[in-house]
Amino acid sequence: MSRSYPIISITGSSGAGTTSVKKTFENIFRRENVTAAYIEGDAFHRYNRAEMRTKMIEEGEKGNKHLSHFSPETNLFEELQKVFRDYSEAGTGTTRHYIHDDDEAKLYGGSPGTFTAWEQLPEKSDLLFYEGLHGAVVTDEINVAQYADLKIGVVPVINLEWIQKLHRDRHDRGYTAEAVTDTILRRMPDYVNYICPQFSETDINFQRVPTVDTSNPFIARWIPTPDESMVVIRLKNPRGIDFPYLLSMIPNSFMSRANSIVIHGSKLDLAMQLILTPLILQLIERKRRTV
Repeated sequence: MSRSYPIISITGSSGAGTTSVKKTFENIFRRENVTAAYIEGDAFHRYNRAEMRTKMIEEGEKGNKHLSHFSPETNLFEELQKVFRDYSEAGTGTTRHYIHDDDEAKLYGGSPGTFTAWEQLPEKSDLLFYEGLHGAVVTDEINVAQYADLKIGVVPVINLEWIQKLHRDRHDRGYTAEAVTDTILRRMPDYVNYICPQFSETDINFQRVPTVDTSNPFIARWIPTPDESMVVIRLKNPRGIDFPYLLSMIPNSFMSRANSIVIHGSKLDLAMQLILTPLILQLIERKRRTV
């Protein structure tokens, strides 16, 4: 953690909805004139798309059917920790981009499934913003979580997460339902060992819970809408959070525990604005005082 160079990390599994949460942060940054430097979790995968496919075949022939993007073996955890550490100490660091599709290929001048070159983060940013799979990861060798000043977990219940991943990968990335299902099954051990533990490290978790039947996510024709959902917001340290104010500002919200508030799914953006804006401004004020 750093007073001079704060870091915010958004952590969630593939299909969890971290990109939507990132947009809310971007709106807050824009409104409050906060300049953020951005890094993406996918940039710290060890292999490009073709290399990963080859590696999966090789490992499968050895009997390892569970190689996934969630594991230390397929990610540059040391480099991710280094950029967190470097930024927290000096407001600098290096990153790159993973090119997901044709639109990004035009933007970055590379081929889909590859990485851009490593480059320095922009100078004079107010904070560093990470969004990806491992923003609060801790293993025996590394501890990324220790460097982040505000850690956010995006954690829909598992069936909803699978529905969102199935729809995204089929409609946006052209994968078959069978291929996405195979990916979910392959990732399960690493999901349990490297994704779930991060949500004990996060400061705030946003967990969307559908209020419609999602018993079989693999045949669901639609993603439950915000109006068909509730969101459980858990704050690790509720000290300083004005819950009566939040309850008065968010219609039909209620406290389920001393550190948890439950809201209607359609009010998620409002709740995030109310909860996160003061925390972001506190980080910026603390930074300015040290400078």
